[in-house]
Amino acid sequence: MPIPLPAPDRTCIVTGASSGIGTEIARVLAARGHGVTLVARRLDRLETLAGQLASAHGIRAEVVVADLTEPAQRRAVLEAVEARSLTPEVLVNNAGYSTVGPVAEIDPGREIGMLRTNVEAVDHLCGLVAPGMVERGRGAILNVASTASYQPLPGQAGYAGSKAFVRTYSESLAGELGPHGVTVTTLCPGPVRTEFGHASGMDDFTDANPLPEAMWVPVEDVGRIAVDALEDGRLVCIPGPLNRLVAAVANVTPRQVLLPVLVRRHPSLR
Repeated sequence: MPIPLPAPDRTCIVTGASSGIGTEIARVLAARGHGVTLVARRLDRLETLAGQLASAHGIRAEVVVADLTEPAQRRAVLEAVEARSLTPEVLVNNAGYSTVGPVAEIDPGREIGMLRTNVEAVDHLCGLVAPGMVERGRGAILNVASTASYQPLPGQAGYAGSKAFVRTYSESLAGELGPHGVTVTTLCPGPVRTEFGHASGMDDFTDANPLPEAMWVPVEDVGRIAVDALEDGRLVCIPGPLNRLVAAVANVTPRQVLLPVLVRRHPSLR
């Protein structure tokens, strides 16, 4: 089993744990006996979740408040884990968001903040935990990308690009760490009903060009599927059969054919 066995001095770091997919992944890990270190910016939500998990499953649930756009705060996450005499056996890089709209109209500061969260933080945190995992000869990393990583996405160009980085980086990292007993899994969800859309500023577009209901996977299912994939040491996991099909087709469709269709369908480009 790629995930190291639970122990009182071992923990699973989960970023973006205050809502959505991050919360559900933390719930599943805790239900399977793993201690968790919950990372996000909202202390109240983290403390509530930590209390629930510790009470329900008898595991050690720690809280670290951090803004992952800041390199010093990323390092502080690992320092906090070490200070609590815990070993990070699992890292779940789930924190992330999207900007929406034409690049020419997006606030550059928000765009950079997204890239620091979606790209820099993933790379940085993996770099911080990988040496210890390699030295111990065990460990598991789950990086959350998106089905958007398989195609261009006009109207969310920076987001799609950031998730393409996560998927390619994770696959490359898997090749490097695999010989040392460390697995790297990439989760590529399609649409999931969470706070993601609201946080990304997509509320104005929710009724335009709705995606087929079959593409929507319940967040609880995504959390379970993600941890199953992590336990199996799978390279890539796409929840939902229709999402797997759409990603496969988009990945091989010529861009000169795909791009005009995507431009017409994205509501922010109208």
